[in-house]
Amino acid sequence: MTAPTPREGILDIKPYVPGKSGDDDDTRPVIKLSSNESALGPSRHAIEAAKAAAETMVRYPDGSSTELREAIGKRWDLDPDRIICGCGSDELLESLPQVYTTVGDEVLYSQYGFAVYPIATRAAGATPVTAPEGDYRTDVDAMLAAVTERTKLVFLANPNNPTGSYTPADEVRRLRDGLPGHVLLVIDSAYAEFVSRDDYSDGAELVHDSDNTVMTRTFSKIYSLAGLRIGWLYGPANVIDAMNRVRAPFNVNSIALAAATAAIADEDHVVRAREHNDGWLPRLTQSLRGMGLIVHDSVVNFLLVRFPGGADQAQAAERYLAERRIFVRNLNAYGIPDGLRINIGLDHEMAALTDALGAFMEQS
Repeated sequence: MTAPTPREGILDIKPYVPGKSGDDDDTRPVIKLSSNESALGPSRHAIEAAKAAAETMVRYPDGSSTELREAIGKRWDLDPDRIICGCGSDELLESLPQVYTTVGDEVLYSQYGFAVYPIATRAAGATPVTAPEGDYRTDVDAMLAAVTERTKLVFLANPNNPTGSYTPADEVRRLRDGLPGHVLLVIDSAYAEFVSRDDYSDGAELVHDSDNTVMTRTFSKIYSLAGLRIGWLYGPANVIDAMNRVRAPFNVNSIALAAATAAIADEDHVVRAREHNDGWLPRLTQSLRGMGLIVHDSVVNFLLVRFPGGADQAQAAERYLAERRIFVRNLNAYGIPDGLRINIGLDHEMAALTDALGAFMEQS
């Protein structure tokens, strides 16, 4: 007898591995710094809206996410008709290769780009292509040099996960200007709200100016709604039309819609989350560098931390922290075996982390 066989290429996909949350058999408190979740948690208004929406869960949600799209449009001065919402921005990132590529096409992204990009590409039957980076930063010249006649889509994470670096607005525009007109540029701005650099842009103006650029955003990071899985994409009308033809009819649940709409309205909470991050990011960077660790400059809510002793030392550090119920993200899947990604947490979590890493470095 024969069994069903997945389409060619599916079994070549390396499944996405989420950040560790702990061992269910161990009831000690956990410090989770492995998934870039916001330290302060969600707005109380978002929580209250979610509770209220739970009372109506017998009904299907608004399949067009109308109220949320209008709230997004008002907050960022965007046309709601050019916005599509999804089950996290991941759903939207995964949808784009399905809509715009086929077998034989190529999808380009930077060497240390987000792990979902190759998964989404292979799932659509296309071929993932990476452009080399210099000093763990996107190299626009290398990206443009990697474009071929088969390139149909380019992913740019800005800021980038897992490196914490960003591409200045003028360089993003240079990338767009250098791409052929038929290539769709996808600017993944999941961490945009954390960035305060004058030369950074989330990419919305490029969407305004072209028919072949989209921008994705998420409520998982600074808005702290990761558990509800909700994100959005802003793009040209023709792209939104194509994506709406293939998305699930009710792809965003009613609780997520209500919470996200309320979260947008609570700008004070966003400010507090940003201020907390702005306070800890330089402090943690300085502290870890003082231990002899290689800490890359970051503009977001996490750090790429590399170990001078290489992969063995990084793995030992991860184990050492895990034994103390502090969970960080190893970067083997990204091709950075000597690195750990550590996100900003609460004050007591940062104190515990630095104490533990300091003790580890002293003995290693």
